[in-house]
Amino acid sequence: MEYNFDPNAAAVANSGIYGLPCTAEEAQIIIIPVEWELTTSYNRGTVDGPEAVREASLQVDLCHHDYPDLWEKGIWLDEFPSELRELHEEMEPISQKLIDALYDGSYDENPEVFEPLYSEIEEATEKKNAWLRDRIAYWKAQGKVVGILGGDHSCPLAYHQYLNNIGEEYGILHADAHCDLREAFEGFKYSHASIFYDTLKFNNVTKLVQVGIRDYCHQEKALVESQPERIKVFFDRDCRRRMFEGATWKSIVDEMVAALPEKVYLSIDIDALDPKLCPNTGTPVPGGLEYEELMYILNRIREAGKEIIGFDLCEVSPAPKGGDWDGNVGARVLFHLCGVAAK
Repeated sequence: MEYNFDPNAAAVANSGIYGLPCTAEEAQIIIIPVEWELTTSYNRGTVDGPEAVREASLQVDLCHHDYPDLWEKGIWLDEFPSELRELHEEMEPISQKLIDALYDGSYDENPEVFEPLYSEIEEATEKKNAWLRDRIAYWKAQGKVVGILGGDHSCPLAYHQYLNNIGEEYGILHADAHCDLREAFEGFKYSHASIFYDTLKFNNVTKLVQVGIRDYCHQEKALVESQPERIKVFFDRDCRRRMFEGATWKSIVDEMVAALPEKVYLSIDIDALDPKLCPNTGTPVPGGLEYEELMYILNRIREAGKEIIGFDLCEVSPAPKGGDWDGNVGARVLFHLCGVAAK
């Protein structure tokens, strides 16, 4: 697609994501922002992640090292509905009240007081998920490549619900510090820590390959061990030990790629990276992937000829007192995801 546009110039005010001038109709790639984080219990802020990434994207040079013509394909940022953002703001103090009650012990004293509040959060999340499923279907019907920009990691559940509804069989490459295999964590049915527990309920998800994992509970470990043919975890410490003892990153990534089926969904939690690259994310954990290690995994999946059927980037969170480092890194990860997923 040709634009009357100079990709070497600085982004101008009011331009689209990455400073691109394309319309939604012209763009091959649609990014749906999801401003939602009602189950985050540590550091909140991912609700503003999409805007942080958008702002930082204007500083990204457009000659991508691996996909130099990516900008020509067009990337367009959708809009999160104002009524859903208002619903989030209405629900946020309710979710915080529930989390506080769990930690200060008041929930155990009067559970009947708090149970209806969980129902309110659940209903609000289902309303958001319904909108997101419809929005994904809308863009897919137009032949677009569709990605999600969260928000916390509960946001992509609607994408997997959509793929289940259309009967798509696929595997997932999940990069994260956490397994996200907890059941209804802290009482929240749609918790960010439960995204893949919920997703694995769909039989059309044939494989879950997890990388960067370094923080998990006994329940998650037991679930992984109970489904060895369906779940493959490349624990961060195990990978590091292998590399310390002579293995190459290439050989380890070869195993990741070989474990995936032909159709792949990419789910990237920014905290898969070393926290020096995402210090304000909700639950940072020491260790993790270097930036280029993640880029290498994504490139190898594309080079293997896998069909990328969708992707998400979640848990980017701007610094509470300003600063664009997290958004800066997030914008570059998202740009690379677009390059890998582009047709």
